[in-house]
Parts: sequence; structure tokens; C-alpha cells
Amino acid sequence: MDGRRITASPRPCTGRRVVAKKRRRGGIDGFVNSVKKLQRREISTKRDRAFSMCDAQERFRNIRLQEEYDTHDPKGYSPSSLPFLKKRSKIIEIVAARDIVFALAQSGVCAAFSRETNQRICFLNVSHDEVIRSLFYNKNNDSLITVSVYASDNFSSLKCRTTRIEYIRRGKPDAGFALFESESLKWPGFVEFDDVNGKVLTYSAQDSIYKVFDLKNYTMLYCISDKNVQEIKISPGIMLLILTKTHSGVPLKILSIEDGSVLKSFSHLLHKTKKVDFIEQFNEKLLVKQENENLQILDVRNSELTEVSSTEFMTPSAFIFLYENQLFLTFRNGTVAVWNFRGERVTSFDDHLLWHPDCNTNNIYITSDQDLIISYCKSDTDESLSDGNAGSINISNILTGKCLAKIKASNSLQADECWCSANCGGRNCNSRKRVEASRIKSTVAEALEDITALFYDEDRNEIYTGNRLGLIHVWSN
Repeated sequence: MDGRRITASPRPCTGRRVVAKKRRRGGIDGFVNSVKKLQRREISTKRDRAFSMCDAQERFRNIRLQEEYDTHDPKGYSPSSLPFLKKRSKIIEIVAARDIVFALAQSGVCAAFSRETNQRICFLNVSHDEVIRSLFYNKNNDSLITVSVYASDNFSSLKCRTTRIEYIRRGKPDAGFALFESESLKWPGFVEFDDVNGKVLTYSAQDSIYKVFDLKNYTMLYCISDKNVQEIKISPGIMLLILTKTHSGVPLKILSIEDGSVLKSFSHLLHKTKKVDFIEQFNEKLLVKQENENLQILDVRNSELTEVSSTEFMTPSAFIFLYENQLFLTFRNGTVAVWNFRGERVTSFDDHLLWHPDCNTNNIYITSDQDLIISYCKSDTDESLSDGNAGSINISNILTGKCLAKIKASNSLQADECWCSANCGGRNCNSRKRVEASRIKSTVAEALEDITALFYDEDRNEIYTGNRLGLIHVWSN
């Protein structure tokens, strides 16, 4: 998932917009990204759906709990480290790069673990007063960017640092260098990493200037100094500038992401007394929703307007845009729905009630083909009664809503006897032997309790989960 925005507020931002994109293609044709010509295809022209579903079921059929890592090391912290860095804390973010798993705890401690040796390599906090707020893997130069705040600065400004993965593998997290040192990223300033377009957007609240940098070499490309800009939304090839609301509506500008040139300026009419729930941009489609009003989907090329009843489309807590499939996901009260840009709900998910109703997007993963969603969900009623607080990890098909596989604790045996999705009852898998032979201290039911972060490594076909105790669990076949 891309489009990570980190604010300089005292607490991490929640409910942020996340973009799911397989890869970047093409450039701008007029104000419209020419990639849309490639994207406008029927879902049925993708690879055979039955084969895709069968393949997914096979990939996850025998997935099991294989390893356990711990981010908490009471003996490993410096005596001068901040007190709260020494306390056990829940995992809020997991990132995998090659054979390294990075786990960030809410306290601000970040640890790197090797999947080859199954050992902790190092902590990424390079100073005793550093609190890491977020991670971003930059595949353009195989490096990890950390966004931190510091006690010496009263935790008021974001500081970015990039470190090559190779240095981290050698246990040298201090071999990196600082980024965007010229920018004052104090609240409400922010930095946003856009992997889709290969750009970084920063906002300096001190002088009300937005700057766009190249994600490959971190050179500044251009800046936007219009003080009327209230918000910027990024899509493939373009940026939407939302300006200060006027008596007649909200002025909008569409800019080229490459050079900042204005491709189109227009104004969208609004109800004067209603607050705006959201304004979102998806290529040529503009989504506008006001309080207790219908959803409006505007085609900015020809001003064609589609409305969806407010009783049918209620304001979600988060979006995920699927650029490969020309669809978008909405999250509301723990449920997920898939919509097209004709305002039609195209998918409802079976057995897919998210454990965290606020939809922290670190608890879900969309595959690069945008055909699967992996989520931490509430178990069936009967299972939850026997498994305590254990949820399940569900792998579902986005286009059909069907649950293809599920990692869950057994509802008929001891939790450490069997956890394979085939529910073999312990007869066909050596799960008990695996647990005894490994360093895993948690039972499967315990590993499925209070999961606070989730990541799927598509290359290794492994799921990594983190919980409130600061433990990382590896699920693999």
C-alpha cells in the first residue's frame, strides 16, 4: 500500500488515505493520465478468475505459525534511553524488504529481524532520544526511510532519514543520512511518500509551502506556495488542489505531478451550510460528499455527474483506490465494500468483519494484483467463545467477496495442535512438533489475539503479524 502521509502532530495520524497500485505507467495526456486507456478494461479480461482463486487457495492452504520475534529487549537499551522506549509496546507498523522484517512499536522503538537467521539484527533508533513514527521502504534505491521526532526538539518536528538495506543487514543503522533538512516539518506540517508516482510531498506550515521531491534521488522538483490551498490529494500522474471554500463552492485545480503545471481549474458547487465529509480524486473522477447529502461522482472531463443516495453510500472512515481494477474500497464500522465509479456496489464480503472498526490500514494488505485482501477479522461466534480474544486472518477475493482461506485457532482441539486452514484436526500436520522445536512461546490462539499490525510478503508468501505485546509472528507454509 502506498501514499503514506505522516503528520507532525503529537499522535500518529489515523484514517489516512491509502493508495493501492501495482506499478506506475505512462504520463499525462492533457489533464488526464494517459494510463487510463490501458486501465479501462473489463474485469473479465484479466487472467482466468477461477484459476486465480484456486491458485490463491493453494498458496495459503498449509500456512502455519513458524516463528516468533520480540521487539522488547530490556537488557539492550541504553541507560540514557527515554523511559517509555524501554517499556513493552504494541506493534503499529510492519514492513518487509528482501529478507528483513521491520517492526515499529507504538513507543517509537523499531527493530529489524533477519528471516534467514531468525535473529534480531539491530534497533533502528540511532540516538537515545529518537522516537520513530513511521517507516517507508523505497524500492527505487533499496533503502528504508524512517520518520522520527526527538526529545531534544520536544517531539515537535518530523525528521527523515534514509538507510540502505545493505547497511541495516550489516547491523549499521547509523550509516544512513538525513533527508529534507531544509524543511520545517512542525505541526501541522507533514511528509507524504507517493510510491505510485515516485514522489515525496512535504508541507511546511511555517511558510505555507508545499514541495515535491523525486523519490529516486530526493532532489526538489517544484514548490506550491498558494496560501489558499487547504488540501492536496495525489493520484497517478496528477494532484488535486482543494482551495479555500467560497460562498458558491470549492475551487479546485488539477496539476501535473511531474512539473506542477496547471492542467485544469474549476469550481464545484456545494451546499453552503453543510460540512464537507470528503473530496477525493481518482484520475478523471472527483468524489464529493457533504454531511447527510448524496455522494457525487463528477467526471471532470465532461462535467457528467452521478449521484448515489446517502442512505446507500454512507461516509466511510477510509478509502483504498484500486487503480488496476478501476474500483475503490470503503471501510465503515468494520465492514468492507467494493464500488465502481458508476456508484454501484459491486462486492460484499463473506465472513469479513474487521477486528478493528476504525480500519487502521496497517491491519490489512492488498496484493499487488489487487485481487486479494488480507485482513485481521473477528472469528465466527462459536469460535470466539472457545478461543477467547483470538481473531482470524482472512484471505478474501476482492472481486467476488469470497473468503478463500482463513488462519484461525482450532475450535475443537488445543490451540497448539492444529491451525492449518484445512482444519485437519492434527491428524495430517506435525504442528505440535513444530511448536516444540521452535522458539515460539505463544500458542496459535495467543498469536491470533490482539493483532495490531499485519503485512504480507508476496515474494516469500509469508504473513507477518504484530500484537499488543510487541511480538512479531511469522505465518508461512
